[in-house]
Amino acid sequence: MSTVSYRASLTAADPHKSLTSGFKRSYGRAGGFITTRHKGGGHKRLWRAVDFSYTKVDVPAKVASIEYDPNRSGFIALVHYADGEKRYILAPKSLKVGDMFLVSEKAEIKSGNRLPLKNIPVGTFVYNIELKPHGGAKIGRAAGNYAEVVAHDAGYAHLKMPSSEVRRVLDTCWASVGEVSNEENRLVRIGKAGRSRWLGIRPTVRGTAMNPVDHPHGGGEGRQGRGRRRAISIYGKPTGKGQKSRRTKKYSSALIVSRRKVGKVRSTTA
Repeated sequence: MSTVSYRASLTAADPHKSLTSGFKRSYGRAGGFITTRHKGGGHKRLWRAVDFSYTKVDVPAKVASIEYDPNRSGFIALVHYADGEKRYILAPKSLKVGDMFLVSEKAEIKSGNRLPLKNIPVGTFVYNIELKPHGGAKIGRAAGNYAEVVAHDAGYAHLKMPSSEVRRVLDTCWASVGEVSNEENRLVRIGKAGRSRWLGIRPTVRGTAMNPVDHPHGGGEGRQGRGRRRAISIYGKPTGKGQKSRRTKKYSSALIVSRRKVGKVRSTTA
């Protein structure tokens, strides 16, 4: 088992009360039937109202604390705006207490600042990226994640996503400069079944261990192959091993410049 060294990164133990609330977590059920497998239970959580819309434009803010949020993998920062308002934001990698950050079209290109993609130079790492202007941050929000601005062309910015996909996004969309904090999150080893249950993750049973009535891979005497060319889920949909499950006519296909690379990473030095 391994954990993240929170002591070295966090500066406050308790959240700001006025920015928290209770909420009902998703447990993968609808009408008593399982709609999403492997979900349920888990420790009770307090909701932090994290600002992904960034409507405070041209108002400088100062970082008051870096805090833990049980509802996301990255850390959050409590910021005090110059007009007196307090908000939570998703903290970038190098943000520290006392740092200033700004949401503005003329903001400096430094970690934490937020500005339109058309004003961000090629080669810059960005996170909290909008897909529609003023639609709120949707991409690049998980711990350690970032996208790279690789080109500007015909009103679009070309972004290399964490998945290696290159995608066009309108250059009037806004993004934050830097990388999401808590990059050590990917190194965490859960270590035991109980810790998964605390996180709300229920056990995953292999399809080949089931009966034919329960899964397409089930049945047979002893250990059997799946008996079909492609692995499928309990619902009969393609799953795992790099199989393509994307809809062929998805609306955003026209915005993809280069598809993500799947399968084994092969050495180019052979």
